[in-house]
Amino acid sequence: MLFVKKLTYIFIFLFFFNNLSLSHVQHYSELNSITFEIYRNNKHIGEHSFTFINYSDKNELLVTSKINFKIKKLGVVLYKYFAEGTEVFKDGQLVKFNSKTDQNGKLKYVNLELKDKNLIIDGSSFKGKTDPKNQLGTWWNHSLVEAPAQISAVSGRIIHQKVDFLGKETIKINNITYKTLHFKFTSTDKKMKENKKLNTDVWYDEKTLNWVKASFDKKGKWEYRLLSIK
Repeated sequence: MLFVKKLTYIFIFLFFFNNLSLSHVQHYSELNSITFEIYRNNKHIGEHSFTFINYSDKNELLVTSKINFKIKKLGVVLYKYFAEGTEVFKDGQLVKFNSKTDQNGKLKYVNLELKDKNLIIDGSSFKGKTDPKNQLGTWWNHSLVEAPAQISAVSGRIIHQKVDFLGKETIKINNITYKTLHFKFTSTDKKMKENKKLNTDVWYDEKTLNWVKASFDKKGKWEYRLLSIK
């Protein structure tokens, strides 16, 4: 039975990546917006939203995002976080990204642009170039599962990753049932500080490949739960 189960997982995994290789960022060109609720220790603390604008005449996709949350105790704000970012894709390839983040008073940023077949990054934690195969860690783009590394959308840091397919799962969010593909993202750089390491579970809709949920542990149990998609 264990062999059969492993064989089934391999088939699903190969089927998913075959579909992925035939698709790209333009897969999302018909979307208008996605909004997630952010929970910490099962308590709602904020939202993360994405807006999609498709310029079909130029084969470009513009994705803007906004994150806003606050951690409170007895009505007192202990920690607040706000970030805005803009991704630009041309022919399915990321060509530009800009973000600004206020992490409880600590300001971070990323300015990224595709030049001479490299992604040139000017970030608060990294300045240099990286392979265009690497993807922004903004999670909505399912291409992230096959990227050798992800680029921090907060600071530009390059995070080399290992992605494990954990199987199909049926989950319920806000009384809506989703058939999903469950992936585990972890860092491969053992020298990276523990608080910087990647250790995130992500669920994508099996049919549409839209992001529906994420969870991780970092000074509490965090969850991103899909609120709406248009």
